[in-house]
Amino acid sequence: MAERAPPPTVRLPLADNDRLYELKKLFIAKYSHEPSFYARAPGRVNLIGEHIDYCGYAVLPMAIEQDILAAVQSVDTQVLQLSNTNPNYLDFSVSVHDIYIDKTKPLWHNYFLCGLKGVQDHFSLSCPTGMNCLVDGTIPASSGLSSSSALVCCAGLATLIANSKTLSKVELAETCAKCERYIGTEGGGMDQSISFLAEEGTAKLIEFNPLRSTDVKLPSGAVFVIANSCVEMNKAATAHFNIRVVECRLATKILAKSKGLDWKSLMKLGDLQSKLGCNLEDMQTIVEKNLHPKPYTREEICEFLGIDLEELRTTILSQNTQDVSTFKLYQRAMHVYSEAARVLAFKKVCDEAPANAVQLLGDLMNQSHVSCRDMYECSCSELDQLVDICLKSGAVGSRLTGAGWGGCTVSMVPADKLEDFLLNVQEKYYKTDERKSALLKQSLFATKPGPGAMVFLEEK
Repeated sequence: MAERAPPPTVRLPLADNDRLYELKKLFIAKYSHEPSFYARAPGRVNLIGEHIDYCGYAVLPMAIEQDILAAVQSVDTQVLQLSNTNPNYLDFSVSVHDIYIDKTKPLWHNYFLCGLKGVQDHFSLSCPTGMNCLVDGTIPASSGLSSSSALVCCAGLATLIANSKTLSKVELAETCAKCERYIGTEGGGMDQSISFLAEEGTAKLIEFNPLRSTDVKLPSGAVFVIANSCVEMNKAATAHFNIRVVECRLATKILAKSKGLDWKSLMKLGDLQSKLGCNLEDMQTIVEKNLHPKPYTREEICEFLGIDLEELRTTILSQNTQDVSTFKLYQRAMHVYSEAARVLAFKKVCDEAPANAVQLLGDLMNQSHVSCRDMYECSCSELDQLVDICLKSGAVGSRLTGAGWGGCTVSMVPADKLEDFLLNVQEKYYKTDERKSALLKQSLFATKPGPGAMVFLEEK
């Protein structure tokens, strides 16, 4: 199986690839030596299935052509020297024996350190190789296209190759999903999984426990277009993301106790469904009957579970949610169970390919955005405005993609309407604002499913 193979290594003459050739020149200017190899990890767009991977549910992303690319030289010094082609990202140097990841400041080098430390820990490396690295990225930062996870994956792959170790794509994805938590984000593993498991020409249904992927053939009559709201959101820099993770965890425990289950052992809404043996529709009914729409206070949760505030803080809440006083459990659980059902419905339409497939998929994307906006509250006014403009410009479906609170939308556009759609969105969203207009080139683009992470070697 392809998933059990390591990421591919491709030999190519650098003269045929402008970006690699330019990166090599910059690397030599920086480190006075040629790179040993190049590691690449792509960004992704999630077509449907938002905020449900960390609840144990399948998601449906595809890799995009935008990526993180690192030129790497293995060195004997046991020091990591890290630099970036973007001058906004400062150089960084550290002993590979002394890796410390600062959760309070999610600076760019900390994501690289996550991948480095993840592979070091996986193999318990007592004498890890040092590296000189020059990183180049084409994924817009904080845009919901997984630039941070792609950097973690690229670093993990680079560290693996530099230390002459081998892991399968699945093992690398699981290692990188685990190690990104070093920076404090309690994600579910979708971003790292698609970065390694992606294949050109197909989206993927990614399932967890165990991690596996299934090809999803998208309809030929439509194009997926990404549009950046130009509102940046860094998951690790705010508590928004982790609050939602904790709300889902709390909903799991309250529902489990309501149904007479051992609530202490259950952490995810998906595990609760498995324990109850119900379908996703039944789970929505259970939420309706057992959770109230009014926010829950910490005191109410403690009283219901029979625990004190200290136990709530130490066993359920995360580090950056200790001071949150109210939690919306009903809304978050309803979103997760309905969104998980929409993912399966989306795949079913793609598999069966009915004549109205594009319309059906568009409807599911629209329902997803409404749920993200109203039930999960992870949208923002700019994203809502952009979705509205996209739908009025000819998209049959449009939704936020990624964590939300900024970042991008993804829209499904009939292929014959693409040109008009792009012109309309440019006029109505980007050209109304000088800053957005300046970012237009990298903010609005059609995309096809791209390949996953790989290693390049120069063919001389």
